[in-house]
Amino acid sequence: MDTIALDLRGLKCPLPVLHVRKALGTAAAGSLIVVRCTDPMAAIDLPNLARETGDAIEQRAGEGRTLVFHIRKAA
Repeated sequence: MDTIALDLRGLKCPLPVLHVRKALGTAAAGSLIVVRCTDPMAAIDLPNLARETGDAIEQRAGEGRTLVFHIRKAA
């Protein structure tokens, strides 16, 4: 399975969620997308996107001001 790293630090809403949506659209089933972003709205937007697309957020963490999400692409 692939791992796709997205460094979206510095991008403001709605750009982080748009980049993640595009990555999910091209990723193979089972791929892991690791997202790093600094936009506080991503804490709301990315879980909503995962719910909408049926993909899973496996891990959610913070590194200082950076939010880190591990999103698994559904089959």
